[in-house]
Amino acid sequence: MPERTVFQSMAQRHVVNVGPNATVYDAACVMTRANCGSVLVIDTAGTLQGIVTERDLMTRVIAKKVDPATAQVSEIMTRNPRCTPPETKVTDAVLIMIECGFRHLPIVKPDTGKIMGVFSVRDAMPREVNAAVSLAEFNEQVNDALG
Repeated sequence: MPERTVFQSMAQRHVVNVGPNATVYDAACVMTRANCGSVLVIDTAGTLQGIVTERDLMTRVIAKKVDPATAQVSEIMTRNPRCTPPETKVTDAVLIMIECGFRHLPIVKPDTGKIMGVFSVRDAMPREVNAAVSLAEFNEQVNDALG
């Protein structure tokens, strides 16, 4: 069975986004309505500025007692997030997430810069996650042996 690409595996094909001046509260409402764990921050020119995730809301807003009604997403977003092209294999994308410590990966066409959506670790099948974990463990063993 051929391995799926991140674009093929994405549960949501539309881009869930807000502008950089949106409040954190607005972003949380957009995420809730879309039933997703992240929202892309895109400026009026259509350029990806950052990403806000459920984890960001917890660690950068709630835990720091930031007022979501007045704080802008540009203040708490992860700027210039790591992105991947739509043809990236799911196992490779999950490996990136494991090694970099995040669960959402924006999908962007490199030739046009078109934002296709967000791949979430939840979009991966267990076998793809297991393959990525095995690769991560192997990479760690190799690094330990070389270090």
